[in-house]
Amino acid sequence: MAQNFRHAEILELARDAGKVTVEELANHFSVTAQTIRRDLTELCDSGQLTRVHGGAMMPSGIIAIGYEDRRSLAAGEKEEIAQLVASTIPDGVSIFMNIGTTTEAVARALLRHRNLMVITNNLNVANILAQSPNAEVVVAGGILRRADGALVGDVTAEFIGQFKVDYAIIGAAALDADGSLLDYDFREVRVTQAIIKNARKSYLVADHMKFTRAAPVRIASLADLDGFFTDIMPPHSVIQLCAEHEVFIRTVENAARRR
Repeated sequence: MAQNFRHAEILELARDAGKVTVEELANHFSVTAQTIRRDLTELCDSGQLTRVHGGAMMPSGIIAIGYEDRRSLAAGEKEEIAQLVASTIPDGVSIFMNIGTTTEAVARALLRHRNLMVITNNLNVANILAQSPNAEVVVAGGILRRADGALVGDVTAEFIGQFKVDYAIIGAAALDADGSLLDYDFREVRVTQAIIKNARKSYLVADHMKFTRAAPVRIASLADLDGFFTDIMPPHSVIQLCAEHEVFIRTVENAARRR
């Protein structure tokens, strides 16, 4: 168990710094260099880090971090973002929710809402909202991606196209400095594009770690959405883009200051 927590923190440190060294990690965790080398070997073997002399670094932006590791990264920030989103969503509405650990957090935050209709390609979201007697849950068909419970592909996108809902709450793997929402799987991207197209209002939910992450497939521009919920203010270029296209930004940081 301790090793799993160490792996998640190593990934977070690597993402913040770009690179981690054996010596620094051994001091940080108060363990031996041999233990850290074993951790790095396992993380590199799984494709989450790339070996460099004396340590490891984040790989090029073509491989997603494992889903369980993503759940533990910025977990507190995701829960706070979710509460902020839930405070904006009224009762008695229809909602699209796509795949992602932040959208799962939003699902938990919506459990006390009443008379919701939620259409999702995320089996985790469906299982969370199944606990609520006040939410009708519609699960899209498609190809099951076992790694994270996503339903993806053309069938899923076509299914989404049958609806026109009030809100879309979407996650993304990365947010580029030019405002592009990015992901790793083109099959998932097609579904998210269909979700945005068929929602009256679309909101991105993403923590600050997405600001420095890279991924190869473009979903849309933040300019195509209506709002962005995050924990801290994004880079200036993103703020400027949102201002130009009247996309609101709501942050946990600013909400806390107003309290």
